Amino acid sequence: MKRKQVPREQRKTLKEFERNRPFWCLVLLCIAFIFFVIGCDGSPPPSSLPQKGKSPVIAKKAESTKVTDKKEGEKKEEAEYAYNPLGKPDPFKPFIQMTSSKSYSKNVPQTPLQKYEISQLTLVAIIIRSEGNIALVEDSAGKGYFLKKGTEIGKNDGKVKQILKDKVIIEEVYEDVFGQKKISEISLSLHRVEEGGES
Repeated sequence: MKRKQVPREQRKTLKEFERNRPFWCLVLLCIAFIFFVIGCDGSPPPSSLPQKGKSPVIAKKAESTKVTDKKEGEKKEEAEYAYNPLGKPDPFKPFIQMTSSKSYSKNVPQTPLQKYEISQLTLVAIIIRSEGNIALVEDSAGKGYFLKKGTEIGKNDGKVKQILKDKVIIEEVYEDVFGQKKISEISLSLHRVEEGGES
């Protein structure tokens, strides 16, 4: 029996197929895997015949409602949780405190006397009156200002507390390192000119 001769071109294609066989096997396996995954989506196959009585879906729902009723009964027996905010930080309060408009307005001088430090002012004269004493102070440029009790003076929110016959007592409010408000008293003394010259 004679063997049938295969033409040369067909032999080349067979040899190429033999060389690429692992590649084609891998392609076929990937296609089979994709069909398998698509077919196994987890849902049961649809039945063509309707079942008599209750359907399994309705039976499952009835069982699940019984289970949830039991769970709700158990939950009612447990104590309900109540949030107690005492000692806990406010979650809606920002970590960084912005300066309020009041504190900003305090830093802006309202009167010309609030532009100066108290040490930059010199007490020149005191006028003693029955209604209340008046003091005259000068800045470094020689401009004079009148002070009465309660006049705001200085950069640190100072107020004139008292005007005596030889000095003016000023109260300044400041915050220490712990944020506590402290009050300090500063006095401006009257410099008297003696007969021989200035003292």
